[in-house]
Amino acid sequence: MGEENYTVQALAHVVGGREKPTDDFWGGTRAVIRIDDPRFTADATKGLEDFSHLEVVFRFHLTDPDDLHLGARRPRDNPAWPEVGTFGHRNMRRLNWLGVSRCRLIEVDGLDLHVEDLDAVDGTPVLDIKPWFAEMGPRGPQHEPSWPTEMLTDYYAPHRDSP
Repeated sequence: MGEENYTVQALAHVVGGREKPTDDFWGGTRAVIRIDDPRFTADATKGLEDFSHLEVVFRFHLTDPDDLHLGARRPRDNPAWPEVGTFGHRNMRRLNWLGVSRCRLIEVDGLDLHVEDLDAVDGTPVLDIKPWFAEMGPRGPQHEPSWPTEMLTDYYAPHRDSP
């Protein structure tokens, strides 16, 4: 397989919420996903208010391009957790700097989507927005090692001013 390149365009940006990315305390963080005008009209969000959650694809735009880790490493550099490869992580140290987040939809106001618990910061380019369909969630039994549960204990804990 050869190298393939794709061009994508941001269709929205995160407005408000957190200014700096941190590892934890995203709970209760509110922001607006502002969809670009004039490419889209309010018709693009029609019916979205009937959904409780969104799935948002975004670009980690604040990531240092030199901070790319494609091999195995310990999550959060914690020696108590095992080394796992780049595809065993969900952080920003990825080849295409893409993030995926599921957040609660609070309100649809034209092209402004008011959300909570979106773990993207102010100014983040949004590449796609999809309503969350429960039927698209995992099927069958689920399992994972214990370290993600330990690592993410405070991820969606209530936001603190000084995390």
